[in-house]
Amino acid sequence: MPIRVLPNELVDQIAAGEVIERPASVVKELVENSLDSGARHIDVDIERGGVALIRVRDDGCGMGESDLALAIARHATSKIASLDDLESVSTLGFRGEALPSIGSVARLRLVSRPASAERASEINVDGSLVSGVKPAAHTPGTTIEVRDLFFNVPARRKFVRTDTTELSHIARLMERLALSRFDVGFRLRNGGRILLDAPALSDEVPGDARIGAVIDKEFLSTAVTVDHQAGPVAIQGWVGLPTASRAQADRQFWFVNGRSVRDRLLMNAVRVAYRDVLYHGRYPAYVLYLTLDPKLVDVNAHPQKLEVRFRDSRQIHDFVFRAIERVLADTKPALPNTPAAVTLNRVADANSRSEPYWRPSEPLNFPESSRDPWQLANMVREPDPPPYLPQPLGTALAQLHGVYILAQNEDGLILVDMHAAHERVLYEKLKAERGNAAAASQQLMEPIVVEMKVDELDAMLEGRADWERAGFSLDALGTTRLALRAVPALLVGQNVAEIVHAVVRDLGLEAGNHHLDGAADKFLGALACRTSIHAHRRLTLPEMNSLLRQMEATDRANQCNHGRPTWTRLSLAELDQLFLRGR
Repeated sequence: MPIRVLPNELVDQIAAGEVIERPASVVKELVENSLDSGARHIDVDIERGGVALIRVRDDGCGMGESDLALAIARHATSKIASLDDLESVSTLGFRGEALPSIGSVARLRLVSRPASAERASEINVDGSLVSGVKPAAHTPGTTIEVRDLFFNVPARRKFVRTDTTELSHIARLMERLALSRFDVGFRLRNGGRILLDAPALSDEVPGDARIGAVIDKEFLSTAVTVDHQAGPVAIQGWVGLPTASRAQADRQFWFVNGRSVRDRLLMNAVRVAYRDVLYHGRYPAYVLYLTLDPKLVDVNAHPQKLEVRFRDSRQIHDFVFRAIERVLADTKPALPNTPAAVTLNRVADANSRSEPYWRPSEPLNFPESSRDPWQLANMVREPDPPPYLPQPLGTALAQLHGVYILAQNEDGLILVDMHAAHERVLYEKLKAERGNAAAASQQLMEPIVVEMKVDELDAMLEGRADWERAGFSLDALGTTRLALRAVPALLVGQNVAEIVHAVVRDLGLEAGNHHLDGAADKFLGALACRTSIHAHRRLTLPEMNSLLRQMEATDRANQCNHGRPTWTRLSLAELDQLFLRGR
């Protein structure tokens, strides 16, 4: 077949395949054009999942009669005029491809009126067949109707899913657009049913209102704010607490200079920031806004503009990672919402009492028999309250089944998983020692010889640097024997050989699917898990209180390094409800 120049109609349809993937792609292009026009309210109407009708109406600047014919011409745009403009583009659209691409695969009607014009103008495109411009009635702004999508491209029409599926894609898209601009009102209707109604917010109204309307109010109650800036780069938004993780990545929203993107670099930066506070297989929820100089980001990297390229991708990755990691480091026990003065006064009052309060380790001696019905009541009189300290986890009371620590604070009852809590404390301590200096190590008079399998010993020697940074000194004695000449100070007095076997086994089982990134973190995580307190270890009250205080001073102490929660609180109000008090 000889080389030939393709007709314009076929060129437009080929180009449309890159821009118009499904009905949601049409909605995206048209709504972004409305935003670029300065619209403050955008209405979107859908029929049959967008295949029968997509109507987008806005109150933007509008277009004059002379602009309508140019608007549907390929590579005609008012947003850029030179390469310099492209390198610093700040609008959502700039290619000049959306309207001609849509017109080549659908029936397009465009009606627009500038605020200064006395009347509106209309132009129609029917599968690349363009009608003349004619007068029309319309308020200031623009309305674009797209009917019978892919009517002239049967092969593309076959790939369109059911009406319900396509409508779902459009609804999710409109949610992202509504989250991108709080100062613009969005409404999505399917037939007579309103699917999204997000009124525009003034500068005085916080963005929480839009987040609650588009996602839900529960997200805000389980999220913390991010607000960090370094030079020309800033990040703001909300990140969900690790305890509010989800089974799928359906609440992850990224915006770069107001543009909704699905960028792998940014998503990976968040994933790494959550790496040792999130349970395996779970996904964080977040809404994040990255703002930077347009010259530092290339938005012309994807036909649908869903991905961007950063001039210094490593710097941006580290900036996002550090900002979120810093916020997540504060996920540790916090004081109840009680004024500090009240708490300190109660402590002072308690300390002024001469009689000690009853401790759970001191049993009550009941009489074997008595005819006085009030004798027992007199013995179990209410004691003076314990000296509540201004500490989130309060004071230890007892140990439950050798697994949990029961404590009380001013707010109610605290339940702590002692293994998970101690695991986080040790893990953060090991990471700090790795970053600051060599870990405290104990030289041994005689080496500890550990019998191992050949492959286990090989794996251990391969990761030798990690073991040595943690305080071990080791040598191979043949192919199945390992000599430990020094061990970390925290292992003194423990069964070192058993711990080493357990760590090696854990690293082997978790190879390739561990939630931590990097061999060093995997090693420290496994070491912390195997050296922390395990079930059925009896603790004294001072030991329990010591662990509670360490938790309060440790970053990320709300979760162990596997992402499991370390403690929970049952408030007095919740306890009263359990026992129907006050009813």
